[in-house]
Amino acid sequence: MKYQNLGLTDLKVSKICLGTMTWGCQNNQDEAFEQMDYALSKGVNFWDTAEMYAIPPTPQTYGTTEVMIGNWFEKSKKRNEVILATKFSPLPWARNEKVPETNKANIVEAVDQSLKRLKTDYIDLYQLHWPTNRANYHFANWWDFEKSLQNLEKDKIIENKIEILQVFQQLIDQGKIRHIGLSDDSSWGIKQFVDLSERHNLPRISSIQNEYSLLRRRDEYDVAETCALEGVSYLPWSPLAMGVLSGKYVDRHFPDFPKNSRFSKEVMNDGWDRYKTRVELNTNNAVKKYLEIAKKYNLDPCQMAIAFTLSKKWVTSTIIGATTMPQLKTDIAAIGIEISQECLKEINEVYQQYPVPF
Repeated sequence: MKYQNLGLTDLKVSKICLGTMTWGCQNNQDEAFEQMDYALSKGVNFWDTAEMYAIPPTPQTYGTTEVMIGNWFEKSKKRNEVILATKFSPLPWARNEKVPETNKANIVEAVDQSLKRLKTDYIDLYQLHWPTNRANYHFANWWDFEKSLQNLEKDKIIENKIEILQVFQQLIDQGKIRHIGLSDDSSWGIKQFVDLSERHNLPRISSIQNEYSLLRRRDEYDVAETCALEGVSYLPWSPLAMGVLSGKYVDRHFPDFPKNSRFSKEVMNDGWDRYKTRVELNTNNAVKKYLEIAKKYNLDPCQMAIAFTLSKKWVTSTIIGATTMPQLKTDIAAIGIEISQECLKEINEVYQQYPVPF
């Protein structure tokens, strides 16, 4: 395994991060335990979860993933071997509010609940799952994205960010969290948090996790530059585009998907909606091209997709997720794959053909 500092902290995180969102819906606790045991044995010391997991989020599955991780900590006694990241997820059933706010009271409550479920005294990296007080173009919302344009809105946004940083300072002082990060945010959002922390002597954002893969490369521009220049670790999620880059869905349509695949399950149909809108023209054809490249260079397509994200100097750790042990083993083994310049050149040629395939 390879390691890199998380942001400007002294935490050395594995370049492969274990994603956990399937535990509690697609995976049971025994399977989750097996994944945790194996990942740690391979040097994967960086694990990511969220209070809203398992996915898809429901009142019934909310918090179950953290509970499983907590049960593993209790059984294994290996909490100190893991750098654990979780997230504040503003969902109605989590806060008993129709439109939950990211504010002091809700963050304090969420941290305490996560600590209880995780059976730990501290969280290494506590993240905001997505912005709540301004428009957000993530989760494929960019086609109809309407950004905030009023100075008054900016004033409220900045006021809220200061409140958030202040409560994070309180939680750090109490020893409940060690470092803070963002998820599904923009270059502007990252820079505002960095500037405010410096201006007010408050905790500094250490990381941002956004969707990034061969099929979703928007962040290579402004977000990547902001992270690189500001010392913020970039953590790609969904490097396999929810399994689409494996090739298992090529030329197939719901419900004719491989048995037990993510999109074959009715509960995951909403996820497929992100890809199917333009799949006939773009996604399907782009994936075919990437599969051809993988075959030409004798690479497993999943490993090529993960190794592609790790080839970027501004990427600190790529978040993988698996529902089976063979998938997990393949994904973790991608750490040993070096993509040649010739292969990267062909990947970029496909990217020029299909820059925004979904």
